[in-house]
Amino acid sequence: MSFDEDNNQKPAGDGTCQTPEHTVHRRLFLQGAFGAGAASVMSFSGLFSLPAIAEAAKRQQKRCILLWLCGAPSQFETWDPKPESAYRGPFGSIATKIPGVRFGEMMSKTATIADKLSIVRSMRTKPGEHFQAIDLLQRGAEPRDPFVRPTLGSVLAQQLGQLNNPIPNFILLDPCPEGNEFKAFKAGNWAGWLGAQYGPVRAGGEFKPEYVDRFVDTTTQDAEQREALRKFLTRKYQNERASAAASSENAVFDRVKGLMSCAPLFDLNKLPARDKERYGPGTFGLHTLMARNLVENGAPFVMVANGMPWDCHVFQHEIYQMLVPDLDNIIHCLITDLEERGMLDSTLVIMMGEFGRTPWLNVARGRDHYPDAWSMAMAGCGIKRGVVVGATDKDGVEVVDKPFTEKNLFATIFSALGIDPYAEYEGPNLAAFSRVEEHAAPIKEVLL
Repeated sequence: MSFDEDNNQKPAGDGTCQTPEHTVHRRLFLQGAFGAGAASVMSFSGLFSLPAIAEAAKRQQKRCILLWLCGAPSQFETWDPKPESAYRGPFGSIATKIPGVRFGEMMSKTATIADKLSIVRSMRTKPGEHFQAIDLLQRGAEPRDPFVRPTLGSVLAQQLGQLNNPIPNFILLDPCPEGNEFKAFKAGNWAGWLGAQYGPVRAGGEFKPEYVDRFVDTTTQDAEQREALRKFLTRKYQNERASAAASSENAVFDRVKGLMSCAPLFDLNKLPARDKERYGPGTFGLHTLMARNLVENGAPFVMVANGMPWDCHVFQHEIYQMLVPDLDNIIHCLITDLEERGMLDSTLVIMMGEFGRTPWLNVARGRDHYPDAWSMAMAGCGIKRGVVVGATDKDGVEVVDKPFTEKNLFATIFSALGIDPYAEYEGPNLAAFSRVEEHAAPIKEVLL
């Protein structure tokens, strides 16, 4: 039986289908999937162990990696150098694969793949303090108390993920949790009204899912029966009391069960040594490699953060001589790897912080917070290649062409991933909320 694009049954014809992914007999598929799943402890790779099915799933699934440059990187040493400005600092600029477009000179590797990126040089937002700006750029709109809007990761987990996926649908790789503002985000705040099942699994550094072993005298059948009883009683309580807490508890147990099966994916020691050498040795590079590995194995959304190293109010030039080349190498490795694996067109990569830095230097030779005019970059799923949109004046003080806000950015992200930006959320006692408020337009110049 086959169906058309609108899910209507099609005439049977001669009963054959010539595409490779449909040549597998249903019984053989089930045998292979469940047999391989048992062998690999129900990993995503096990579930899709048949080559034709695996390739079809890999092509169709959309994913997103967010490289969160916490602390806010300077646009002048990265995406929007101002070589003629009196504020330019000691670093020059470098030509890229996009004719007439230059990056900061320390972005030499990324310059060679600029034709695979889209750069937005005209972001203009309001908050100038880290927590408020991070909250805004994670959620896409200002707070409306007492409601808690879900973060981008939670929305994409709901829209792109599957609750029965053993790999978490929202993964936050945060190896330095005490070094950034995310420590103030409570667990429930990430997912807002979507519910705990769409919150992140946080890992990174010393934090990783551990294997959970049964007692030696507990058989597999005993464990499954206990879990079935626990789930039944919790579900009964949830239905009788309309308890959101019980629903969240079931979601947590399901997530832990899935994590037990894919814990090796969170182990830095299990990453390929050659890849670790290419991406590393810094924690941001190694966790970006882990993110690549996770999306390759079925994770729909992975966010990589790393303390707040980009918040350079003092001695920025000295610090950036380490930070920018590291980021340059990471971006080059990630984009190149995704393309070589045939995954770039289905994986949206976002590279951004919460705002930019001041054009001028302070007395400590650093750049301070600057939300008035800043840059970010995207590549991959739904994004045009080799595009630069927007502009600032000669010193980078003001946006002079095509200013964009966080709402325009979120509309772009959702559109690139095939998600309706203006759909309204539904829920009890919930005011009118859309994924993107005020019907803000996406940045059409960067969309396919």
